[in-house]
Amino acid sequence: MIVSIVQWKQIFASIADQIEIKKDELSELDRAVGDGDHGVTMSMGWQAIKERLATYETEDVGALCKEMGMTFLDVVGSSVGPLYATAFIRGGGTVRGKSELNEEDIVQFWIAAVGGIGERGKAQIGDKTMMDAWLPAIEALKQAREEGKGLIESLQVAVAAGEAGMKSTAQMLSQKGRSSRLGERAVGHLDPGAVSAHLILAAFTEQIRGMSA
Repeated sequence: MIVSIVQWKQIFASIADQIEIKKDELSELDRAVGDGDHGVTMSMGWQAIKERLATYETEDVGALCKEMGMTFLDVVGSSVGPLYATAFIRGGGTVRGKSELNEEDIVQFWIAAVGGIGERGKAQIGDKTMMDAWLPAIEALKQAREEGKGLIESLQVAVAAGEAGMKSTAQMLSQKGRSSRLGERAVGHLDPGAVSAHLILAAFTEQIRGMSA
């Protein structure tokens, strides 16, 4: 499977649309454990990315990803801004100079992107953050590829692992950010960052599936 830069733009514009649909739900989740603005900040960042995608003309996916990262950072001042900016920039570094991506390019993009989030945010599994969704998803993606699975099947395995990780956050005590002050009051609530992480990867996977049909 080959994904052109035009298709790459379509994929991420679609993710922005899904974030917009879910923004109120994400903010509602955040009100239980944080300051209630996760949906709003994610919406702002992703809508800015969508607008930039519509005007970006260079035929370099890596440069486009860097631009996406900087656009997100410019708009989102909260802690999630630098995390996703780093993800796009690190992921883009693996596909620099390419106008179309093969299956392994896409896998490496996600491995580098999530690695960037981890390095920047320093969160581990069990901290009740987005990494509780991202890390299991990426480990599952790597394993599926090692087993010889194709891109779509590997992404579907990753989405399932990310969903399980996301759901596990409901039983965790928060170790990072504002929600860490809540102690046991945070138990019983999903982490909104993990929910949006799962949403991003699921939307990406759905778009890839549609393009292969």
